[in-house]
Formats: sequence, structure tokens, C-alpha cells
Amino acid sequence: QVQLVESGGGSVQAGGSLRLSCAVSGSSYSPNCMGWFRQAAGKQREWVSSISTDGTTRYADSVKGRFTISKDNNKNTLYLQMNNLKPEDTAMYSCAAGSSFSHCATLYYYYWGRGTQVTVSS
Repeated sequence: QVQLVESGGGSVQAGGSLRLSCAVSGSSYSPNCMGWFRQAAGKQREWVSSISTDGTTRYADSVKGRFTISKDNNKNTLYLQMNNLKPEDTAMYSCAAGSSFSHCATLYYYYWGRGTQVTVSS
């Protein structure tokens, strides 16, 4: 059983930074993709960023240049460094692992965490 647990969310003012973490545990699962997603109140979940096994990273246009995805394979942990946060970044952020789509920039992932709340005030 693969488990993903996010941490690092919180409340910050616009322009601030947060770093989210996603700890992956369970068996020796090595996902082809890992990603971050967010869902604001009343809106659909959206893909934010992803990283593949070869290290290729992709970002949604709304976060490009402000967010950085990375992973530490030794610690089985995925990160999302978020800088210059904006009020429109307010959402529940979730991580996910494994996808049938090799480009990884998709909502179709196999395993999901429960999420961590990020609130950005103006």
C-alpha cells in the first residue's frame, strides 16, 4: 500500500514563500511521475507541477517562474518550493504518484495524499 502525506502548508502574506513536502511510504514503489495539484474552494482540481523519473519538470503557466518542484529519492520525498505567493494561489495542495501518462502533466494519477492547506492573504 502506497501512502502519501503532505506537510508544510500554512498562511502567508502575498509575496511570501512556503515549501510543501510529500512523504511517500509503502513497499518499494518507484512511480514514473510525481505531481502537485491544487483545488481552490468551489473550483475543480488543477494540475500545478510534475516531475518524471528522468527529472523532467513541468509547470502550469500560472506558477511558472515562482514554483519549483524537486524530489529527494533517498528520503522518498517530493517538494514544492513556492515563492512570490499570490492570493490566487490559495487552495488545498495535494501530491500524487504514478500515472499512465508518461508526460506526467495530467490529473490521472494512481495514488493521492490528503492535502495541505495554503492560504495567501493580500
